[in-house]
Amino acid sequence: MLENKFVEKQGSLHKLFIMSLSKINKRNRIKKRIRQHVLGSKSRPRLSVFRSNNEIYAQLVDDVNGKTLASASSRDKDIKSDSITRIQVSKLVGLSIGKKAIKAGIEKIGFDRGGYLYHGRVRSLAEGAREAGLKF
Repeated sequence: MLENKFVEKQGSLHKLFIMSLSKINKRNRIKKRIRQHVLGSKSRPRLSVFRSNNEIYAQLVDDVNGKTLASASSRDKDIKSDSITRIQVSKLVGLSIGKKAIKAGIEKIGFDRGGYLYHGRVRSLAEGAREAGLKF
């Protein structure tokens, strides 16, 4: 009888562990699906977005050669994040990556939202990049 309860408890802990990983697994599946369609080249690189709780990072990636052409993040010194919201910071990051891309001679990109919803900070970054002159 005690063994049955122990096995039952182990099974429920296993389910809890799997459920806690499901959000990460779901995002990874979405990311793989996006990467099948968006491939970066030197003439049309991929704008890859990574979002953490407090920061946001963007980089232009040439997948053919495996090189990063430009990058920007909310941790850069030229982006002041004092007393403005994270969405406004994301827009500044988008403007920054857009300016760097235009300076490098890149106008067309493929947008890789990294498995995140096109909403909030990711959308704000994309709008900032469009304002800077990038087309996607």
